[in-house]
Amino acid sequence: MNHTPCVVLGLTLLSPSLLAAEGGFLEDAKASLGARNYYFSRDYGDIVGANRQSRAEEWAQGFILDFKSGYTPGTVGFGVDALGLLGIRLDSSPDRVNTGLLPVHGDGRAAAEYSRLAPTFKARWSKSELRLGELQPNLPVLTFSDIRLLPPTYQGISLSSAELEGLTVQAGHLSSTHLRNEGGDDRMSAMLGHVPMRQAQSDAFDYVGGDYGFNAGQSSVSLWYGQLQDIYRQGFVGLKHSKPVGDWVLSANLGYFSAREAGDARLGRIDNQAFFSLLTARRGGHGFHVGYQGIYGDSPFPRVFANISPLGNEVPTYEFAYTDERSWQLRYDYNFAAQGIPGLTATVRYISGDNVDTGQGFEGRDRERDIDLGYAVQSGVLKGLGIRVRNAMARSNYRSDIDENRLILVYTWQLF
Repeated sequence: MNHTPCVVLGLTLLSPSLLAAEGGFLEDAKASLGARNYYFSRDYGDIVGANRQSRAEEWAQGFILDFKSGYTPGTVGFGVDALGLLGIRLDSSPDRVNTGLLPVHGDGRAAAEYSRLAPTFKARWSKSELRLGELQPNLPVLTFSDIRLLPPTYQGISLSSAELEGLTVQAGHLSSTHLRNEGGDDRMSAMLGHVPMRQAQSDAFDYVGGDYGFNAGQSSVSLWYGQLQDIYRQGFVGLKHSKPVGDWVLSANLGYFSAREAGDARLGRIDNQAFFSLLTARRGGHGFHVGYQGIYGDSPFPRVFANISPLGNEVPTYEFAYTDERSWQLRYDYNFAAQGIPGLTATVRYISGDNVDTGQGFEGRDRERDIDLGYAVQSGVLKGLGIRVRNAMARSNYRSDIDENRLILVYTWQLF
């Protein structure tokens, strides 16, 4: 779907005389252009399932244009944002597609390029904001999943309010989605655990919830509800807390989900409860983490396709969220700014899961080891250039083994 006329119409309605009179609209406007060069390689071993492709490997260049206007003066201020996306194929082959970087045509070949341009109209009064159009919500029941070449988006309406100190409330109705490797809109579908459920589609996702911070910003509680129409409904309650103890900062992130089928139940009965906990201790450049995650009920964890979730043990390769799964995580982070090298960070993570109800008469087990290195140039001509390298090894006795490498280079120009 081409959204260019919508943008032109939206900007035309705001005539030059109006823009000059309402200076805040232009004076507070910001625009940036991000360039993202992405290499993705995933080798599958001991293949499980109908897909017999043994390797997915592609290289692509993406551009993200992000325009945000200010607001017109007055009790109610109006504005318009615009998001432009362009993805360009650099290397691909029919036997190496489906990395999530590029669309795949009916002949099995990746598209040479794909693009999107879409607006968001907004209105602000006091500490509340209404948005209509292209949306990128980041919620416990619908987590923003920018983990490939270009970010996904949704189309709909949202309302956020922070009128009460410490409390932020949000609600929204989403009618369609733009997937991370597509240019147009599509109906929404679900994932159960790691399995896409593309055979059942939904016309809407509705959500409402809020976060309340207290204890001088050291603690917060969250309560959310989301529903993928005619597929599933899901509730979430969460608690975050951090506290300095001498030279250390100790923190905890706890969450509980509960989900059932909704409406016409197009995927049948769904019965899922999920608990996660992630405990962290930081001192200087060091970060030590331990996490436990439990999946309960007769179904895997549901989420909107193809998103990640805020589950503590979910990573971009394995989710550790299949039926009855229990998993543990050990993670270590280091920020080399403590050694006089600002911008350089490293993460090593190991997750092990078991007790999976595979439905095939045996207990499922899986494990994953990740290594991430990142560097952001801090000064000079290349300031703003970021480089990230990721290597992952994932093994399972009920799904395909994975060896994965990613190399990502990003650079952002602040246009104004």
